[in-house]
Amino acid sequence: MSDVVGVVGAGVMGAGIAQCLAQAGYEVVVVEPDCDAAERARRGLAEAVRLAVLLGRGDRRTASTVGRRVRWVERLEELNEAEFVIECVTERIELKERVFGELDRHCPADAVLASCTSAIPIARLATATRRADRVLGLHFMNPAPLTSTVEVVRGEQTSPETLARADDLLTRLGKEAIVVGDRAGFVVNRVLMLCIAEAAATLDTGVDPATVDALFERCLGHRMGPLRTADLIGLDNVADTLEVLRRETGEPHYRVPATLATLVDAGHFGRKTGRGFHDYR
Repeated sequence: MSDVVGVVGAGVMGAGIAQCLAQAGYEVVVVEPDCDAAERARRGLAEAVRLAVLLGRGDRRTASTVGRRVRWVERLEELNEAEFVIECVTERIELKERVFGELDRHCPADAVLASCTSAIPIARLATATRRADRVLGLHFMNPAPLTSTVEVVRGEQTSPETLARADDLLTRLGKEAIVVGDRAGFVVNRVLMLCIAEAAATLDTGVDPATVDALFERCLGHRMGPLRTADLIGLDNVADTLEVLRRETGEPHYRVPATLATLVDAGHFGRKTGRGFHDYR
């Protein structure tokens, strides 16, 4: 496989995945049409690499080369040499379908197109291309550089060769692949989003977020309670994922609770904005 990997979208996940790829020695092309978002991601990547070295999680000798392996561009046409592309745009079905159609036109014929979607069925994205056998899901968890396992989603037409290429890439990143079938939300978010939604709904009874998370962390041994987890994911992303699940499954229990909707409407998305269910300022 070529050492050129494309990443579409320079949000939290896109930037984190680009960091993982560059640290593993790949040449990375990040497509982000928003110049401000690209600049934030560029600065964030440099700071993340610096902190990784300080914390003993990176090689000081090669840290200075990581940033030079990432090229920031504005157009999908710049991915004409990428043999593997990971899409990380906002969790909107129509947007992702449009991006996959464009990727199919601009990427090499044998390139693998992967989506970091939280919930959208891979088969649906594959229909926007002429290469359904080379489309799959790579559901990285946030923060991508610090998580060791990736939920790999095999679409109905995803070929064994495509799965093998994805496994090779993840192995080089030092990550384990767990392969699951293709259904809305896959495994992790089909369960996790219900937990977050119900945890948020309990706030209407007068319980506070710290209490909800403490119960999960101290009674069940969870490393992080559901509301802190939601803040880490990004409450805007959680709301979008719940909407996709409700739309794709038809199940009414995948709803956006009023407490969550109020925070998102106010621009409080969790850790990335300094405030969500908890205050990080």
